[in-house]
Amino acid sequence: MIKIGVIHGPNLGMLGKREPDIYGAISLDELNRRLTQAAQELGIELRITQSDHEGDIVRAIHDCMGWAHAIIINPAALTHYSIAVRDALQAVRVPAIEVHLSNIHAREEFRRVSVIAPVTVGQIVGLGVEGYLLALRAAKGLVQDSLV
Repeated sequence: MIKIGVIHGPNLGMLGKREPDIYGAISLDELNRRLTQAAQELGIELRITQSDHEGDIVRAIHDCMGWAHAIIINPAALTHYSIAVRDALQAVRVPAIEVHLSNIHAREEFRRVSVIAPVTVGQIVGLGVEGYLLALRAAKGLVQDSLV
């Protein structure tokens, strides 16, 4: 069975409450329910983590090593400055897909830079919850292609 770690960064626990015009009206619980349902349909085992603390995000990435075939990560604000998250992703050597609910490239200048993107296999931005579901399908395809 394909195993994927899903990691939600700072403030994503506030989904549905924090700036719904930017991040949408769906709660993190609902997002995770949709991910879990899609994973079951695709035959994927998920481990989902959310933290507002950089060290917890780094630990969640480390915990994927030796377990996960891929990582889906929304580093949230850590995207723009966390060398620790970047280094953790690079160290575990597990293919990662970076996801953002909003289009970070169409927002404030400081949000347009991702220090995470260079160590991921791809980035999905601006598609809301659908971006996570696309990342799930893409991760499964990447893993299947690598097992051939």
